[in-house]
Amino acid sequence: MTTPAGPGDDRLDPDLSAIMSERRQLINLAYRLLGSLAEAEDVVQETYARWYALSLPQREAIETPAAWLTKVASRICLDLLRSARVRREKYVGEWIPEPVPDGTEWDGRRSGGITADPAEQVTLDESITMAFLVVLDAMTPAERVAFVLHEVFGYPYAEVAEIVGRTPAACRQLASSARRRLRVAQAPATPAARHADLVRDFKVAWEAKDIEALIGLLDPAVTAIGDGGGLATAVLRPMTGSEQVARFYVDLAVQASTQALGFTILERTVNGQPGLIAQLDGVTVGVIAFEVAGDRIRHIWAVRNPEKLRPWTSVGSAEGVPGGPDVTLHD
Repeated sequence: MTTPAGPGDDRLDPDLSAIMSERRQLINLAYRLLGSLAEAEDVVQETYARWYALSLPQREAIETPAAWLTKVASRICLDLLRSARVRREKYVGEWIPEPVPDGTEWDGRRSGGITADPAEQVTLDESITMAFLVVLDAMTPAERVAFVLHEVFGYPYAEVAEIVGRTPAACRQLASSARRRLRVAQAPATPAARHADLVRDFKVAWEAKDIEALIGLLDPAVTAIGDGGGLATAVLRPMTGSEQVARFYVDLAVQASTQALGFTILERTVNGQPGLIAQLDGVTVGVIAFEVAGDRIRHIWAVRNPEKLRPWTSVGSAEGVPGGPDVTLHD
């Protein structure tokens, strides 16, 4: 089996550079389809393994290798999405898509500690926000694949049909159904500056343990969801209501200060939007994404599952400390 071994190998395999240049596109596609960067990377590895498992005549017979790679990766994702529904039934607590960092503070400065090969990075745009991914996760596997391939990546319905195993007309209906879901679920767009101001004000109020200030920033019907995956403590069910959510976050800060832990809240870009990360003694133990509607915060998603926080942890900072120090959270 032919495998890429190092610089200069493209002289032996002229198609190697073209094939490997598709890696970032495949990572972007698989992440949007699965909501998990770790699973997306596995899908891309499996896709390349299948490519290099082909004989040379088989590879040469493929007219458009990029299209072949996309088709294979999409089908692998579709199979994973179908099995994910069974796996999620066994997941402890709520499941939130894996947050993706870009290593910058809101003003564009590098925050340090987060590095990635450009070929592994996910392009940050409106199709990667946590609110968008949460809606995608509520779709059927076929809806999600049809919508992402056509609406986000621009593939014609005829090509989508080959991947999903439906007719082009059926794929058009799937994408239309997905668009309706998004229109119903998503909040009207809020100016980026206002979104950032609200998240920063939330951070300030949280650090000050100011319940009234937090309540004023939250929509009365705000929903807060935590994801510990059974590996870190987190509330097992969504919390609703501004007062309950505000008291929860204040209690969290009080617990950290009472236990004399180095509790730090940092401003970071989370899935392309202003968000926060929580650190205990320098270890990232939570990544928080927000959805803003008008002048209030409508949704809060807090990921604490350490398996989903690996891209957020600088090399060596959490060695031997799965998930880092913990603060007891009560359901």
